[in-house]
Amino acid sequence: MARYTDAVCRLCRREGSKLFLKGSRCYTKKCAFERRPSPPGQHGVRRRKMGDYGIQLREKQKVRRVYRVLEKQFKNYFEAAEAKPGVTGENLLRMLEFRLDNAVFRMGFARSRDEARQLVGHGHFAVNGRPTNIPSYQVKPGDRIEVRESHRDREPFKLAKETLRSHQTPEWLTVDPVKLAGSIASAPRRDQMPMELNEQLVVEYYSR
Repeated sequence: MARYTDAVCRLCRREGSKLFLKGSRCYTKKCAFERRPSPPGQHGVRRRKMGDYGIQLREKQKVRRVYRVLEKQFKNYFEAAEAKPGVTGENLLRMLEFRLDNAVFRMGFARSRDEARQLVGHGHFAVNGRPTNIPSYQVKPGDRIEVRESHRDREPFKLAKETLRSHQTPEWLTVDPVKLAGSIASAPRRDQMPMELNEQLVVEYYSR
């Protein structure tokens, strides 16, 4: 299973904004972007003026890195979103939100999408009662996601139980903190997905 293995803080610095890739650490003074917001590299302090292509490219990279998917996989998502009826950009974000690892993160069972991906990959979760270890698995409205009963005494889920009651769950999800389970209540509307992402620039990038 291919994945990005280098330092993730440099991704935030490269995109010039916080991508919240390290969970709670991103909200503290230890955040690398807070201490050194310049782009990585020897000449990172210099910021050149970008044209339309550069702006579109950076936004595509930003969306891809927020959801922790690689280039080829992201392009496949775009092509699938383009083939669906409706607005291509919204379709794209909705498909990314419907990834199992993202749903696990949104429900509060993991502190970051990387952690959610690892927990899913290790087989800790079941979808509709069936163990599922594929982070990119596409959930849909009506699906029930739960920590498998034999795994609920593991340390990450003991921690999750303590933080779930104060966790802000998106409106399109429901969570039962006691049973460590949740459901996909509906497909997220655009205003229920990350507003800091400009999906139209991604559409323009692939439409060149």
